Amino acid sequence: MFRAIGKDLQAVFDRDPAATSRLEVILTYAGFHALLAYRVSHRLQAWGVPFIPRVLSQIARWLTGIEIHPSAKIGTGFFIDHGMGVVIGETAEIGDYVTLFQGVTLGGTGKEHGKRHPTLGNHVVVGAGAKILGGIKIGDNVKIGANSVVSKNVPPNSPVIGVPARVIKTQDREPRLF
Repeated sequence: MFRAIGKDLQAVFDRDPAATSRLEVILTYAGFHALLAYRVSHRLQAWGVPFIPRVLSQIARWLTGIEIHPSAKIGTGFFIDHGMGVVIGETAEIGDYVTLFQGVTLGGTGKEHGKRHPTLGNHVVVGAGAKILGGIKIGDNVKIGANSVVSKNVPPNSPVIGVPARVIKTQDREPRLF
């Protein structure tokens, strides 16, 4: 857990030119605060502690405006920039070195059971206000444009934009629609 937190702290400096010191990030970055609360609540959930993980996630939501379910799986080097309104659902899976901007939703599409939230690969960047919905897979190195609504799988190395989202270019291929 502490190694992951260290990588999360380093991710702030790697991706935010406004970050000036560790103390500033630790004391003032809501995305970092929400991620710390998630790391603790996720660990407690993994240990089988009832109720407390959800309480911690709700307190973090009240304080930061960022909701991360304790059962979500988040890799290392995760960064939430200007995170107000970010929602990460229960069965969401996020790879390493992923960046989310404000208002991003990794949500479900209904009351189905099982895997109902998206899986994001490594090095994914999700623009402000984007909605990624359902048990879909987003490949490695994907960039999702601001306010896009993604409800279908996205191949690796693809920029995605629009409502509904469409791949505008894939590696070594011409542009194509979903």
